[in-house]
Amino acid sequence: MGFTHPTCKRQVSPNFGARRLGTLPDMIVLHYTAMQSARAALERLCDAQAEVSAHYLISERGEIWQMVEEDQRAWHAGAGQWGAVVDVNSRSIGIELANTGAHPFPEPQMRALEGLMRAIMERWSIPPERVIAHSDMAPARKFDPGARFDWRRLARGGLSVWPEPGEADTGPETGPGAFLAAAERFGYPPSGAEDLETILSAFRLRFRPNAVGPLEAADCAALQDLAARFPVDRARPSA
Repeated sequence: MGFTHPTCKRQVSPNFGARRLGTLPDMIVLHYTAMQSARAALERLCDAQAEVSAHYLISERGEIWQMVEEDQRAWHAGAGQWGAVVDVNSRSIGIELANTGAHPFPEPQMRALEGLMRAIMERWSIPPERVIAHSDMAPARKFDPGARFDWRRLARGGLSVWPEPGEADTGPETGPGAFLAAAERFGYPPSGAEDLETILSAFRLRFRPNAVGPLEAADCAALQDLAARFPVDRARPSA
């Protein structure tokens, strides 16, 4: 399926295949390119030897390239997991944002992303809680789209989710066990107590980018709110 945004260009990547087990996309995964220019990223994503791709790339100026059709499986997610989904490539649409990871995402790029996401989410009936970061599904090895990305802006536009811990009569459960249990309910890969730092870092990267130091009650409250309102749907196919 194509996209009719007026600035969308076609640059076909050879790096794609059929979605496995007949699955359809029900997730969006956001990335940054970690390269010096959108053109360099485009060349790599369309290089057969690189064996990587994404469905879309958006430049800092808001230019959009489509490299893989939406009903096909692009190679953007790699190893990782979200909820019960272990083949994220077969279940997702990947969007790369031209950014080194060290600078803010410009307004033209964000506007283009929001328009693209709205169209994709409407086409495939993707709910906001199924929009995730690459770092969410692969917290031990990925950091994109990074601490400079404005997730709260997407949530305000109905394109993602954001924690809203309320004034409960009893405070949130605290401690590593409660935090990790909430993380798994929300969708982060299952983990043991030894992985607390990994999951905490991934969670903060997206939801509390200015937080540092050991686990705090605010981390537990925010994640427990997300887990309560948006528990990962394990009834979906687990491809």
